[in-house]
Amino acid sequence: MTFEAMDQSTSEPNPEHRLWTAVVAKTVEEWVSGPLRRRRDAEKFLFEDNRDFCIVCERAGLDPQQLRARLYRLKGSARVPAMQETALEAA
Repeated sequence: MTFEAMDQSTSEPNPEHRLWTAVVAKTVEEWVSGPLRRRRDAEKFLFEDNRDFCIVCERAGLDPQQLRARLYRLKGSARVPAMQETALEAA
């Protein structure tokens, strides 16, 4: 968390920081378990949008490159079980 994101009097994240963190969290939630249309929109934002994604992450106090790297790892690990299930079904 950056110093600017902290309210100096309370050491708590400021309201803007909490808002943007909630935006990121909701987008990830929709990517993981939302309706198909929202999953697609969320995936496009999380993995293809370079301008707005970076702005939102920075406003939330997150490193956009680090977050995207973690999301790519999640995306990759989610595919492994699905591929294994397909292989088992084919056998």
